[in-house]
Amino acid sequence: MLKLELRPQDSSFWRYASPVLALLVTVALGIGLFVLLGKDPVRGLQMFFWEPLKSAYALGELMVKATPLLVIALGLAVCYRSNVWNIGAEGQFVMGAVAAGGVAMLADKETGRWIVLLVVLAGVAGGMFWASITAWLKDKFHANEILVSLMLVYVADMVLGYLVYGPWKDPAGYNFPQTKTFEAVTQIPRLMSGSRVSVGLILALLGVVAVWLFLFRTRAGFAQQVGGLAPAAARYAGFSSRKALWTALLVSGGAAGLAGALEVAGPLGQLTPYVPAGYGFAAIIVAYVGRLHPVGMVFSAVLMSMFYIGGELAQSRMGLPKSITGVFQGLLLFCLLACDTLVAYRLRWQSRRG
Repeated sequence: MLKLELRPQDSSFWRYASPVLALLVTVALGIGLFVLLGKDPVRGLQMFFWEPLKSAYALGELMVKATPLLVIALGLAVCYRSNVWNIGAEGQFVMGAVAAGGVAMLADKETGRWIVLLVVLAGVAGGMFWASITAWLKDKFHANEILVSLMLVYVADMVLGYLVYGPWKDPAGYNFPQTKTFEAVTQIPRLMSGSRVSVGLILALLGVVAVWLFLFRTRAGFAQQVGGLAPAAARYAGFSSRKALWTALLVSGGAAGLAGALEVAGPLGQLTPYVPAGYGFAAIIVAYVGRLHPVGMVFSAVLMSMFYIGGELAQSRMGLPKSITGVFQGLLLFCLLACDTLVAYRLRWQSRRG
């Protein structure tokens, strides 16, 4: 029989091979799921792993989905490496979108392109403000940041709903719960004509470099990680746990707010009740599949965006439910958690007699 045996030290091979194995197991489980649903598994896998890559336009849409996932995941990586468990990036994403949308609606026909910078900064500020509530409650009252940040997601959704159903509702919008369409000058510049890919992609890649430098090449980043791994050692070294808490949450909140601004001033072009797209929760999976490393998260963000696009295609072309995207995301996360067992343990064959 097979037995789990504790390794003398963690396996460096499985630390990076585990996500690959998790993806392969997810694909195998996905094939079984398609068979159970009475669908062609080959066509199903084609929707998820080929259609998002087969043309220049498809690749552009893949980047559109991957951009907010990567931006949010970068901020979450700083949090999680600091042992601060921000689960509410979705709420910070929404509040960043609300703040950016509020600034965008101030623009008129005579407003210059400089307003784009204010829209982006407003989004960052909105996300940071929402994350600061969690930081303040954790710092002042030792509230659990997991519960506080998660509950604030629903508060953010209610704030958005109040605005689009109430004072910000477009009077010429045929009573639909949405704001007016933002002026063209507020739109995030696109990288090329005929594609929805914006300069947000460049900002995301610059964020990869910035987070890598911060975490692995600066004293402040070292202090953040030491505080997460060994709080007692951090205090002994003179690192402030309070500063680490605020830094982690403000960075992650600002990143999520930036993603919200890029989304509403980019592909969406207005505020609607459908701004919450689950990016904040999916980015948690992106961060962990990418091993909380900026470069690894580039690949996991692309993979997760393939799941988003594949789920939409499977829904429209194969008649599968909308929840198929969440099913694949959940399968990937649970398979990763299971495969991570191989990092600290190894499988040994042992006879029953032995």
